[in-house]
Amino acid sequence: MSKRAKARPLSKWISIFKTALQSLLFVVLVFNISLSWAEESGITDKTIRIGASDPLGGEAKIYGQNLKKGMDAAFTGQIVQKRTIEFEMLDDGYTPEKAIENTKQLIDKGVFAMVGSFGSASTKKVLPTLAEHKIPAFGFYTGAGFTEPGDVLNFRPSSMREVEVMITTALAAGVKPTEICAYVQNDEFGMSGLKGFRVALSKQSGVENIISKLDQLIAMTGDQPTRNNIGPVGVHNRNHWAAADGYLSLKNWEKASGIPCRLVITTAILEPATMFIAYSRYKNEPWIFSALSVVSGDKFSSELSTKGVTGKTEKVITTQVLPSLDATLPIIAEARKALGNDLNYISLEGYVVARLFVEIMKAVNGPLTHEAFLKAAHLQPYDIGGIKVDFTTDNQGSDLVGFTLLKDGLFTSVSTQEMAALFSK
Repeated sequence: MSKRAKARPLSKWISIFKTALQSLLFVVLVFNISLSWAEESGITDKTIRIGASDPLGGEAKIYGQNLKKGMDAAFTGQIVQKRTIEFEMLDDGYTPEKAIENTKQLIDKGVFAMVGSFGSASTKKVLPTLAEHKIPAFGFYTGAGFTEPGDVLNFRPSSMREVEVMITTALAAGVKPTEICAYVQNDEFGMSGLKGFRVALSKQSGVENIISKLDQLIAMTGDQPTRNNIGPVGVHNRNHWAAADGYLSLKNWEKASGIPCRLVITTAILEPATMFIAYSRYKNEPWIFSALSVVSGDKFSSELSTKGVTGKTEKVITTQVLPSLDATLPIIAEARKALGNDLNYISLEGYVVARLFVEIMKAVNGPLTHEAFLKAAHLQPYDIGGIKVDFTTDNQGSDLVGFTLLKDGLFTSVSTQEMAALFSK
């Protein structure tokens, strides 16, 4: 056999080896790309796993239990890129320490996002952990208006905005800025309300002393520092509902300033807001009260009624960040059909947040990644059955703030004009 004949098989084998190597490299590349998609936390070939940490037990359980009902109802039957939604909510008892523990546990299990978690103090604690693992925080039930760290998308307006709208409306109706006081929770949630108080007063003259006091309170650090008896503000500590200390703080301010409170805005959850209003009525205070959307609805009116506050002689206003439950919107009809007798403002918010999450996921073009989800959220406004949500310019989805007034034991929607008439009496 000639040398030429012997060389041909060797060159042939070299060619085959090169072709095989190229094919292997291509397979490895495709595998790595597919693996990078598959390894996105919380995404499997059949499910999208999301989590939440909420108070399912304890004094604040009304929030966690109703949020869960709304979210479970909204996620049922939803399909995104041939995947179902797998949702797990863990009980934190309205304590930040337990919320951190729950969040870490859910991250270890693998979740795509945390959706609908409750509580401002808890949110502040868990956001750094979520940011570290690049897990989005979506639609948390908090009024603190957090924007960082990490990827945070808020549905509900902040307590700061609710309070600002409430005070601005009162001032326009003739209430003097020196006649406004506040009763707030002694943490980030309550300070968000005081920030709204400050923003509204900053547009007024002759209130530099009050603004200075508010700045002092807001600037305090630490876990629930001593904030009573500083300015027109009374506070209660988180998970402690006793109203006497905060009430006395307001009375001391009235005595020191020589000006009685006319409107007392509250930034508190259901139980402490109820206790404070009832205690003040027991003391025969003529104050007008406002409460945030976090307490509005039938449960609040029921709790007030059991303590003799029915709205016949008292004036209790709540701000509201959702349409009225009797509004003729598709989302209300849809939620009512899904929730039945469990429909209330809390479960409705859980329902809306979950539906919004699903709609954004469905808008993702391509693999379901965190980056793609955030891009889809910011790409366009969303209409969730008549509720407008827009993340195109910032991380705040809704700016809706309306009013309800306690009348004969029930909260009913009132217009801005009706609010003005209320304060002018």
